[in-house]
Amino acid sequence: MMNTTRAVAVVGAGLAGLSCARVLQDAGLAVTVFDKSRGVGGRLCTRRGDDWQADHGAQYFTARSPAFRAQVDLWMHAGVVTEWQPLRAVFGPHETSSGEPVQRFVGVPGMSAPAKALAAGLTVKTGHTVQVLRRVEDGWRLETAEHGLLPGVFGAVLLAAPAAQAAALLQPVSASLAAMAAGHRMLPSWTVMARFDAPPELPFEAAFVNEGPLRWVARNSSKPGRSGRECWVLQASAAWSAVHLEEEPEVAGQALVAAFRALGGPEPAAVSVHRWRYADCEPATTGSVWEPESGLGLCGDWLLGGRVEGAWSCGRELGGKVLSNLPSVK
Repeated sequence: MMNTTRAVAVVGAGLAGLSCARVLQDAGLAVTVFDKSRGVGGRLCTRRGDDWQADHGAQYFTARSPAFRAQVDLWMHAGVVTEWQPLRAVFGPHETSSGEPVQRFVGVPGMSAPAKALAAGLTVKTGHTVQVLRRVEDGWRLETAEHGLLPGVFGAVLLAAPAAQAAALLQPVSASLAAMAAGHRMLPSWTVMARFDAPPELPFEAAFVNEGPLRWVARNSSKPGRSGRECWVLQASAAWSAVHLEEEPEVAGQALVAAFRALGGPEPAAVSVHRWRYADCEPATTGSVWEPESGLGLCGDWLLGGRVEGAWSCGRELGGKVLSNLPSVK
């Protein structure tokens, strides 16, 4: 496929898709990234209101490998990432840890900032929900919910989407890749963004919660670069979220606020509630998947250890595999 056309479509503008697209474009390929959302970043995202903001997806990230740490250093030098060390607590049974200090990083002024930095200079088409992959004689064409069959033919289509969404797209065109994606379980989460008229008087700014409906609470306002009204993020556990996945948002939100109050928090002045169907994953160590004979590929945090670092690494890995079939651009 790639010998026919060097145009590449990447479906998904989260960190995996953007890092993959960056590798390919830097090597000279014509890359277009498609995403159903209004902006880039995937779960690296920030919700904004008239007088508030809250990171309602990924709360922070770490850097373990030298390669990702080097990327984080570049982001820090560019001013789009900084370290965040909140006053922390643990509620419920304590989980074991290595005892080593953990550096936690956040995007500035919101979690999507590093994704936006990666997207700079890329062709990214937001508001494009890819629904169908159409095989044609010289490659692939894409059909979206908003714009129908798109013009142009792509020599490769690389899916950087949650496993369930990738499986649905692949089922009509690659049973083997669809089965691989369908075999990976994605985990949901309800999230509450709670606003307050004054900072709650609590002895912590972030906490892991190991019992009840909550899994994580954090004072979003304690993160560097944040502005606006005092805001906390309350995230439910995957297990509780799965049981209550189809609950009305107001009902789910009330349960999480009640759990926050049980930790000593006050009643918020206002809340917004978001349901993530694909908030987390049961991560694999498979790594990215590339089929040069069909021109189809897969990447995402769910394929490489989970976490933000896994998404970035898996995307770059897939980009390298695609380039390995293009000797002239090595």
